[in-house]
Formats: sequence, structure tokens, C-alpha cells
Amino acid sequence: MFDYLEPKMSMKRPCSSNEESMILEKMNKRRKCENQSNEESEDRLSDLPDGIILHILSFLNTKHVVRTCVLSKRWRHLWKRIPTLMLYASRFSTVKQFAMFVSNILTLRDTSTALHALDLDRHGNIEPQLLKKILNYVSSHNTHLQDLGISVNGDCGLIMSCVSSCRALTSLMLSIYPKDGICSNSGILFPKSLNLPTLTNLYLTNFNFCGGENGCAEPFLAFPKLTSLVIRSCRVRDAQILRISSETLVNFKMRNYSEDFAKIELCAPSLCTFTFTGTPVQKICGSGLSSVKQVKIKAEMFSRWDEPPLILFDWLLNLANVKSLMVSSTTLRSMEIKLETCSNQMALPNLVKEAMLKKAAAKSRKEAAKLRKAFKARLEPPPIPDGIVEFLRQNSQSAEVNITTNYPACFNLKQVEESIKGAKVINYHSQFAVPASSAAPVHAAESASATVPASSTPPSLHLCCAEKED
Repeated sequence: MFDYLEPKMSMKRPCSSNEESMILEKMNKRRKCENQSNEESEDRLSDLPDGIILHILSFLNTKHVVRTCVLSKRWRHLWKRIPTLMLYASRFSTVKQFAMFVSNILTLRDTSTALHALDLDRHGNIEPQLLKKILNYVSSHNTHLQDLGISVNGDCGLIMSCVSSCRALTSLMLSIYPKDGICSNSGILFPKSLNLPTLTNLYLTNFNFCGGENGCAEPFLAFPKLTSLVIRSCRVRDAQILRISSETLVNFKMRNYSEDFAKIELCAPSLCTFTFTGTPVQKICGSGLSSVKQVKIKAEMFSRWDEPPLILFDWLLNLANVKSLMVSSTTLRSMEIKLETCSNQMALPNLVKEAMLKKAAAKSRKEAAKLRKAFKARLEPPPIPDGIVEFLRQNSQSAEVNITTNYPACFNLKQVEESIKGAKVINYHSQFAVPASSAAPVHAAESASATVPASSTPPSLHLCCAEKED
């Protein structure tokens, strides 16, 4: 599912292909053991009680669980009693094969066995009759059903009616789109009447939350035990505020690109982790901000915007008590570099020189010798080491680079501007009034030009890139 996406919370996930192969390989030893009289070649897995074997099988994709029926007589009907069904269409060559397999599973499964978890994943349209059969089966076995996951393009009304009947759910994952993937402006409404008193984990994709008379959309009030919430590609209708109200919520993840509401209000005093991916266009507020300790923000900015969203800065101001903060952005619109003087005029240049020499020596002795010769000629390292700006805008080559300083006489601004592609010096002024007739202080690099022949070109001083040979 979700790219980026996050795993389906507490829903049991099938083992990886390697893990499944290892388990099936152990099971296949049973048939070899039947043809061997040597007691040392004992099949220990088959000697386990049925309960333990069924627990192991519950972590496997149902397609692989059914394959164990060929191992021996004991295994022939064991798969019919597994408490979980993991039904993934991606494991089948055709939709028809998947439909036949699911129908046979639901028909042959032991009806006296409680169903604890069902995960249905069919990217694309699902046959209406097949979907109806699955939902009817879930509704008739919902007494002990704790984990439910549905990811399909199908009849939203039937699906939500089925979900509403599963009162024992602790984990719910819904990624539902209309048939043929056509999403109207109305979208899929998240029912206000949905009441799941034991739900702790909720994962929603492509839902609309409707507002009330107070102008707020508050969709999660009916889940008194909710601890983990993930919402992605969801929208707000008839309201400007999305309010997340929960006394028990600990983890909240959101992926949002919608601009149809103005504010996210977190009324969750127990909230510890907040993760956001998308476009930060909504303001964020609420009592839950003070309790947040871990924040991850992946801001996706688009160049079509006239101005970058400064709202992200307001978010960081409101999240004042965080202990762990990670912020990343896919697009950099502009960068401002302010040149400052150093209180110790010798220490910083020397540190930069040492770093440059260390990198040059790692490449070759010739490179290091050439750099030492340049330093002896009184050429100083650049104020902005090469490679720094390029690294910061590696994903946004068109980003503006503005250079400003309060000490223009201390830097060769023309050289700095020419060393960075697309950079320009803007709005600088000196803190000290200097008369036009007075001689301005000369940067060390400028004074060195008197000792170097005019015809010679000073070597480029790079931190990250090798020097070009003459």
C-alpha cells in the first residue's frame, strides 16, 4: 500500500518471500522423513501442537498456507482452521485466478473456526459479486474479528456497512476508491455514525470528513481507545478546521495536499509523535502540540507557488517541546547566505585550510602540493567553501542564491558572486561609516594579487571537487 508509505499498523503482515521459502522448506522435510527410517531425520515442525502450527501459518500469505496441504495427511485440512486470511491479488497472474481462489477459500474454510484478521488487497476494480461474498463472510464472522484491512476499488456503501458491524475491531485499514478509480468532488464520506469502541489503530486513505454546525470536522470522537492514527489523501467538506480529538492518541501521521481547509487542530494531550508529508498550507494549533516529543516533516513545495509557504515556520514555533525533529523539503525556492566576520581572524581560515589540505591529500600528493603552493602565495580559502551551496540545492537547481553581509569591505563580493552560479549580492551595508576618500580594508586574497603575475590565473580552491589540471 502507501508509498511512502507506512506499514499497515498492527495488521498482521505476511512474511517476506525468503521467510516463506524457509518455512515451506521445513514443511517439505515431512515428505522426506516418511521415506527414511533414520530417527535422526525427525520432522520436528509436524510434532508441534496444532495451535502452534496454526499460529505460525497465520503470518503467511493465505496462498502459501493452502500449499501446505500436500505435505502429509495431517496437513491436508490444517489450513482450513487458520484464524487469519491474507488475500492479495498481486500474488496471482490473473484476476480470474484470484477470484476463483478467494471463492474456494471462503467455501472450504472451517466455519467453526473464529476469524481474527482479514486483509484484502486488490489494486484496481474488484468483481462486485466477489466483493459482496467477502463482505458477507466478514459480517457473519465478525464476533472475534480484530484486524480488518480493505484496499479495493468497489462499492463504498457495502464496505462501510460491513465495517460498522465489526464492533470488536482493534485495527482498521481502509483504502477505498470508487469503481474504475473515478473520484468525484464528493469523494467517499467517512460516516459520523461509525462507532468502534475498542479500536486502537486506524489507517484511512481517500476519505472526506464532513463538518458540523460549529464549522469543524471532528471525525474521531467515537473511538475512545484510539492510540495510532494515519490519514492520507483525505479532505474536509463544509468546514475550515480539521479537529483531531482524542484523549488516548499517541501517534499521528498525515499525508495531505488538500487546500480546502485552513487549520489542523490537535486536541490530543497524550500525543507524542507527529509525522507529516505533503504541502503545509494549513495552520496547526491545539493543546496536543505541547506534548509532542518527536516530529518528522517532509514538506513538498511546488514551483508554481508565488511564495513559499511560511506556515512551516509557524509549525516549528508551535512545536516548542520536541526532543527529536526531522524536516526535509523536496523543493528549495531561494537561499540567503549572510557573510559574517569571525572574532578570531586566524582560527577559522586555518581550520578551513586544514580541511582542504586533508581532502586534497586523500586524492593525490600532487593535488596537496599544488594547494600548499597556492596558500604560500597568500591566496585565502573562499568565504563560502565550494560544494556547500551546490549540495543544498542539489534538488532545486533553479533556486535563487542571495548573498548579504554587514561587512562588505571584508570580503571580495565580486569573487564570491562569480564563484556560485546564479548568485547575486543584495542589500548590503556597512555597520561602520567609511568616508569615500578613506582607504577601505583590503581582503587578504586581494592583497595577494600584487605578488602574482597578471597573466596567471589563481587555482580554484575546492573542498569537494578536484582541481582542474592546466
